[in-house]
Amino acid sequence: MKAQKLAGLKPESVFAYFEQLCAIPHGSGNTKAISDYLAAFARAQGLRYIQDADNNIIIFKDGTPGYENSAPVILQGHMDMVCEKDENCTLNMETDGLDIAHDGQYVFAKGTTLGADDGIAVAFAMALLADTSASHPPLEVIITVDEEIGLLGANSIDVSMLKGRMLINIDSEEEGVFTVACAGGATATIELPTPRHAVYGPCIRLVVEGLQGGHSGVEIHKNRANANKIMGELLNRVRKVMPFCLTSFGGGAKDNAIPRSCQATMVMLGMNPERINEITDALQMEVRTQYDEPEAVVRGENVDALGGNALSTELTDKVIALLCSVPNGVQTMSRDIPGLVQTSLNLGIAKLSENLELTFSVRSSVNAEKQDLLAKLQELAKFYDGQYRQMGEYPAWEYRPESQLRDTMVAAYTDMFTRQPEVVAIHAGLECGLFSEKLSGLDSVSIGPEMHDIHTSRERLGIASTQRTWEFLLEVLHRLK
Repeated sequence: MKAQKLAGLKPESVFAYFEQLCAIPHGSGNTKAISDYLAAFARAQGLRYIQDADNNIIIFKDGTPGYENSAPVILQGHMDMVCEKDENCTLNMETDGLDIAHDGQYVFAKGTTLGADDGIAVAFAMALLADTSASHPPLEVIITVDEEIGLLGANSIDVSMLKGRMLINIDSEEEGVFTVACAGGATATIELPTPRHAVYGPCIRLVVEGLQGGHSGVEIHKNRANANKIMGELLNRVRKVMPFCLTSFGGGAKDNAIPRSCQATMVMLGMNPERINEITDALQMEVRTQYDEPEAVVRGENVDALGGNALSTELTDKVIALLCSVPNGVQTMSRDIPGLVQTSLNLGIAKLSENLELTFSVRSSVNAEKQDLLAKLQELAKFYDGQYRQMGEYPAWEYRPESQLRDTMVAAYTDMFTRQPEVVAIHAGLECGLFSEKLSGLDSVSIGPEMHDIHTSRERLGIASTQRTWEFLLEVLHRLK
């Protein structure tokens, strides 16, 4: 095991394993290879492991001398990553490893997401499992699949054999911030049948791009525009001045990523290019003014075609009305925790092919509000003669007033860094809620090193922060005797 591009970075073992992970494609739904790699690692270390049919992995390691009879500790993270890349990036994230690099301060991937969310958790776990010098209780390491598309692995995995009731989740992005509660959520899709027929006339493409995007949990409150909703508004304004028939529509790639761009193509039944430009210019100015989107672009462009298979004007109007009707963004803020988003949803994917599909990531720390929001989407699907489906529902992780693990971690952090950590609840989804349901009495805390712009090609991982977080994890395990 030797790092190449990350050679010399500390902790050396963590970055060496992280580099190996980055060489294996492991987007959500594409986890067989990385799961097999982890199984091979466990065999090479002589460790007992369980690999299930969904590719989840559990690896066991005995406690070190003096810790043989200590209560087991569960370490947990997920092996899948969000695969996003720049438009000019030629790397195939289904088959190619990442082109990683560092600048002495951060590790990043050229043109793509880095997958430190949550590859760094896997690298921490591997380094600890291979370490012969660290002192620790018996370890039960859970590495799940498909967290990024609805916590599917955590939902399906059987953990009934685990004895640990303290779980350290390593899936947070702010050093010195301990997450102790999070929202529950679900993925919901509205599907509308969209039959087509041949329509003739000049074609126009509308484009919304240059938006910031970001994580639909931790960044949903940051006043960032949703490209799919902006396109819905643009189409609505255009149809008020001239009729047209939609031929294509597409924006966003992940339900839990705020979409940065969207395109729609239509056959115009009345042509007035000046009005198109007036509308796009006005909306671009509004987006830049009303949102934190200084680089937003809204434009129209001619398409070298005279017609195509398109929706009728009536069905086009219905699609636009649905796009404008669906809720999006923050719905309520917590009255108990200042600044915490309580309920939100994100129209992450909108695509028109054989049917129109709108896919949402719905989150809430109040189960009743989550169910109400899902019911609203279901009623909208029914009202517009569409179908509704739902997957990946997971519960909220509720705050635990008394926590031995939290107390130990707070004391260790304060002693090591001479300041207290921040203990928070977050709006993003974590797997701790599902494991708390499966393991009665589970005591959980989520931590992680400094990361920025996860789920985007700007993602980067702090090097010094990774070293400090590694040393902190070792100290916590040392104290849990």
